[in-house]
Amino acid sequence: MNFSSATPKVLPKVSVLISSRNEEKTLPSLLASLEKLQYPQEKIEFLLADDESTDQTNMILEKWCAQEGNRQLFVLDTQTVRKAHLNGKANALAWMGEKAQGDYLFFTDSDCQVNPNWILEGVQSMGKNTGVLNGVTEVVPQSLLGEFQKLDWWNTLGIIKIVSDWGGHTTGLGNNMVISREAYLTSGGFPGIPPTLTEDLEIARLIKDSGYEVHQQVSPNMLVFTKEENSWKGLLSQRTRWMKGVLTLPLGWKLALGTHLLFFIAITYLFVQNIAFGLSIWVVKILLQSLFLIQVSKRAGRRLFWAWLLLYDFYYLLASTLTILYYFWPSKITWKSRQYP
Repeated sequence: MNFSSATPKVLPKVSVLISSRNEEKTLPSLLASLEKLQYPQEKIEFLLADDESTDQTNMILEKWCAQEGNRQLFVLDTQTVRKAHLNGKANALAWMGEKAQGDYLFFTDSDCQVNPNWILEGVQSMGKNTGVLNGVTEVVPQSLLGEFQKLDWWNTLGIIKIVSDWGGHTTGLGNNMVISREAYLTSGGFPGIPPTLTEDLEIARLIKDSGYEVHQQVSPNMLVFTKEENSWKGLLSQRTRWMKGVLTLPLGWKLALGTHLLFFIAITYLFVQNIAFGLSIWVVKILLQSLFLIQVSKRAGRRLFWAWLLLYDFYYLLASTLTILYYFWPSKITWKSRQYP
């Protein structure tokens, strides 16, 4: 295993925490990527939870954990699931957080693939007072819907980067996040957050309120890949869950996120008054927005295609409108095959 001259001589111990529920299709890719991590095995402990899966998830995890001594499996049952939280994932992470011994806790999801230098880059990027460090995540598109989800993620990541650099309240990224053990214990960790469907947002808020900083590292080594939501129903359920978290953000965040939708109302008015002027304003907005997304993704070593960038606004308007309608529709959110109010 080769390390650069910039690598600290004494590497800290780290814990990797992953909660899984019915992930038999995606787990093999994640586990394969974990096996390629360029970090001393004696310095890593893997804490994996099976959150009441009904497929082959438990068997896959059990087999993988039996191969090495630094891998531990937690099996949540009817006695432990939702003991502390409405959100099953947050509950599983709370259980594992109690057992984690690493100086830094790394989090990702079962439908992701991590970079071989993910841990080393994360450790080196943690500042003295950094409580939460977010990486960047890219959707691997398998369809046109996936292409636009990919842009959606880069747009969100760009906003998070700006807000965190300004020192504002921002979120964590549950599929690519590092938390210092000190900040986790001081803040109370996942057991200290309220019942929620957005546990990554709440843990980041809790840690920041405890006096620690939240930062984002945009680089190739801190890039994680995730799968797309392959249907509009799945996408709207995901976005509705996120919207519940957005509504708990400070007013400034709500205004910033609402500005994008208000733009479409304003541009409609301009079209009525002067279609040529309105169209020119929209074109300028699309070009500036596209350049912003290109620059953010470029820092992570990724390339976006202009064809999708130029059409992104049409997708964003449709997806946002449907999300709002879906949010107020009298139905429950289905997440990880569970229903939540």
